Amino acid sequence: MIDALENLRNEIRAWLAVNTPSDWRKSADTHEKFANEQRAWFAKLVEAGYAIPHWPNKWPGGGRSLAEQKVIYEELARADAPRLLLSFVSTYHAFATLHECGSEEQQARYLPKILKGETWCQGFSEPNAGSDLAAIKTKAVRKGDVYIVDGQKVWSTMAQYADRCLLLTRTSSEGPKQAGMTYLLMDMKAPGVTVRPIHQIQGDEEFAEIFLDGVEISVSERVGEEGDGWAVAQATLASERGLTLMELSYRMRGNMFRLAETVRAHSRAEDAGVLRDLGRLATQVDAVCALTDHFLQKRMDGTEVIGDASIVKNAYSRCLRAWTDLGVRVGGIAAQYREPITFGDLNTGNWMADFMNSYAWTIAGGSEEVQRNIIAERMLGMPREPKGWSL
Repeated sequence: MIDALENLRNEIRAWLAVNTPSDWRKSADTHEKFANEQRAWFAKLVEAGYAIPHWPNKWPGGGRSLAEQKVIYEELARADAPRLLLSFVSTYHAFATLHECGSEEQQARYLPKILKGETWCQGFSEPNAGSDLAAIKTKAVRKGDVYIVDGQKVWSTMAQYADRCLLLTRTSSEGPKQAGMTYLLMDMKAPGVTVRPIHQIQGDEEFAEIFLDGVEISVSERVGEEGDGWAVAQATLASERGLTLMELSYRMRGNMFRLAETVRAHSRAEDAGVLRDLGRLATQVDAVCALTDHFLQKRMDGTEVIGDASIVKNAYSRCLRAWTDLGVRVGGIAAQYREPITFGDLNTGNWMADFMNSYAWTIAGGSEEVQRNIIAERMLGMPREPKGWSL
């Protein structure tokens, strides 16, 4: 097994040495260029068999073990290759939903299109239903063979580029809130769909709002039965993998040279305080990488427990904030300005943009507060409210 993994590592390392786009951060300086370069890079990875290692083996490059997937993402991080941002929802969330809950006809219709570059977004969160997903109000009313959908979604990642949407709707207000939810597949070009990108503090437009006004969706585009939306949504959300945090942690370690260059460029290499902070940060980054490795090993061994992922997620988000904070502090006046950035990437080369974006990771994928509650209650067995405690 070890020899096979090393052979795979050498194989993808050689391929990346020839195929990784050069200077891709600077070349993707507009949203259109970013989208085009993402599609081209995804197509290359599909052809080489490295884009969908988590899909079944009947698909090109699929059927890989978790250990093999880890090797692929380690090498992508080591080569500082572009991350698959535009196709992430398509290859993980859409695939998991269709594979676990979709009909054979839906799988046959959509999965090949994903490999050809069709992009998906996720229509779950709403202005008043973010952390409480069961509170969604987007309404779907059945009329014959179609649902008429009205409502609003928000924080939909890269919805402005998407061809289709994984849409969670409410078809009933009777009984428990979860019981009245229905899951639909929506054409983003359908009449009544309006997408508005959200301009973020660091200059990016990674998220968008989706407004739905009398949108018609065929009943054949329903995943599962009417009222099964909550269960289907859990399959979607469960598709997010620990591999993502492992890859991001390795990329952060690989980009430590940026900090060293910033320290030297601003004549801080003799500053004992800066060197102390740099040393501490290097240790913290190594610790996060070790945590992600340990977490994936537990997953491979079947010993993962609830809360393991929360520990990794919190460790990464805190380390990212410390990493970008140090870059801003030692970067002088130049680091205070947000220059044109690579859209959607976490390591843009601009310290202020990365610093502002780092705070999103305290919320994305589950807020730090929620993660700490999971660790306290599910791992440590602490009570939700200690006896004798009150506000």
